[in-house]
Parts: sequence; structure tokens; C-alpha cells
Amino acid sequence: MLTRRSFLISAAATPLATAARAEDEMIKVRDLYERRGNDLSELATGLEGKRIRVEGYMAPPLKAESNFFVLTRRPMAVCPFCETEAEWPNDILAVYAKRVVEVTPFNVRIVTSGVLELGAYKDPDTGFLSMVRLADASFA
Repeated sequence: MLTRRSFLISAAATPLATAARAEDEMIKVRDLYERRGNDLSELATGLEGKRIRVEGYMAPPLKAESNFFVLTRRPMAVCPFCETEAEWPNDILAVYAKRVVEVTPFNVRIVTSGVLELGAYKDPDTGFLSMVRLADASFA
């Protein structure tokens, strides 16, 4: 039976549950998007600005000695570089690391942790346009 008290407690705990998921649970790239199309999920918008963990594969880098790479949901032998906002695929995530990235083979699963940023951003060094990205990231 739902009482006023249990409802208020539940409503107050909802933001805490989202924050706990961000820190404790592994998020997949596909969880950041709606099931159909390229719209962002409620989960993604609720986690914007928070540190999250995402698993995937490092695509081959755009350039050597970079602090940037693309995380994909499945291994890719070539980088899925996108030229326009409309073409941004819903199975990749731009990752901006804290330091120069040591390249990991494209078929080795990694876990990244970083602050989720949403919205169009064009990297000034590479020209890479991202709609979803992790900033201040690390990976293992």
C-alpha cells in the first residue's frame, strides 16, 4: 500500500539512486540513447555533469600523442569519424583523457570513467564533432 510517507521517501531517494547508478554500475554506450533514433535517453540527461563508468572498445586514434579517443560498443578496426551533428552514430562515445592516451588494441574491452557531457562540441585540435563525451577521463 502506497502511503504519503512512502511516496515522499521514494521521491526523495530517486536522485540518489541515479547518482548511485552512475558511480556503481557499468553503463553501456547504448544506454545513453533511446532505443530508436539518436535521441538521448532519460538516463543520459539525468547523468549529465556526473562521473560515470562506461565499457567498450577503443577505436584506432585519429592522431598520435593525443588525449582523445573514441569508445565504441563493439571492436572497430577504423575510427568512426563523423563530420556533422546529424551523422553522429548512437554507438560511440568521445573520451577526453586526463593525459596522453596509450593506445589499446581495438579488440580489447576497456572501462572508462569520466564526467558525462552532452551537446555539440567540436574539438579544436582534431575537428572531431561529438554529441556525447566523457571529460576528465581515465580508463583501464
